[in-house]
Amino acid sequence: MYPPAEPLQTEVFARLPESLQLTDQPSTWLAARHAKMHSFLEGPAFDRAGNLWCVDLAHGRILRVDPAGNFEVIVSYAGEPNGLKIHQDGRIFVADHLHGLMLVDPHAKTIRPYLQHVQREGLRGLNDLFFASNGDLYFTDQGESALNNPTGRVFRLRADGKTVDLLMDGLAGPNGLVLNKAENVLYVAITHDNAIYALRLEPDGTMKKASRFIQLSGSTAGPDGLALDEAGNLAIVHAQAGTVWLFSPLGEPLYRIRSCAGLRTTNVAFGGDDGRSLYITEADQGVILRARLPHPGKPMYSHTN
Repeated sequence: MYPPAEPLQTEVFARLPESLQLTDQPSTWLAARHAKMHSFLEGPAFDRAGNLWCVDLAHGRILRVDPAGNFEVIVSYAGEPNGLKIHQDGRIFVADHLHGLMLVDPHAKTIRPYLQHVQREGLRGLNDLFFASNGDLYFTDQGESALNNPTGRVFRLRADGKTVDLLMDGLAGPNGLVLNKAENVLYVAITHDNAIYALRLEPDGTMKKASRFIQLSGSTAGPDGLALDEAGNLAIVHAQAGTVWLFSPLGEPLYRIRSCAGLRTTNVAFGGDDGRSLYITEADQGVILRARLPHPGKPMYSHTN
C-alpha cells in the first residue's frame, strides 16, 4: 500500500550498570510473568536540566540518567512504575500499576500516592500518561485487559487536580498516549489490538468519536510508547519487535528505527540539544538507545498557568 519505511539506525546511549542489575531479586511483577530479569526499563522523560528519567517496572525503581549516561536510583519502593512524565513545574508523575498515579519528590527521594480512585472506584492498573499544554493529564488504566478482556480505560485529570473524565472504556490494553499538534486528537496505543486509536476531542474536552488510525502487524505484543515531533509525525514503539515506527500525520510510514540491542523496545522521548535525538528504552538488555530524526520533538513545558 505504501513504499517501505526508510531504515534508521540506533546506538546505545546508556546501559544499566551491573551494580544496579538485580538479577536474582524476585518481585511480584516478575512472579506474575514467571520471568527472571535484572530490570525492565520504561517511561523515559527529560527534565529541564537535561537528565533522562525512567522507571524499572520489574523492581519498583525510579531512575535518573545524567547527560553522560550515568544511572542513579532516586527511589526504590514496593510498586510497579510503568510510565513517567514531568509537569512544566518540575513535578514528576508516575503511572503505577499497583498504586495508581504517584508523585515523586526528587529532592527528598520519596514517592507518594496522588490519585488512587475515580468516583470511589479503584484504578485497575495504570500504564502511561501524557500532559497537555494546558496542564491536563491524560492516562491509561490498562489493568489486565486484552482482546478476551476488553476492560481498559482512558482518563483525563483536569489541571485543577480534582476533575477526572472518563474518555473511553472497553479497550484491549490501552498503553502509550499523546496528543496531536492541535490537541484535538488523542492517539492511544492499544497493545493487544496491535493498533493506534484516534480519540477526537470536542472543544469542551468530551470525546466525540474514536477510530482506528493505524493498524500494525506482526510481533507477539503490539504498540507501546508514543511521541510526537514538531511536524506532527507520530513515533510508535513496537514492543517485542525491536522497532520504533515514525508515521506521518496522514498515517503513512516514514521511517523504521531498529534497535541495535534487544527486541523489547518499550517507550520513547525526544531530547538532545536540538531536540532531534529520539531516546528509546529497551528492557531485555537494560539499555537506552538513541537515534537521530529529521524533526525535533514537540516542545514540552508549554503550560504557563
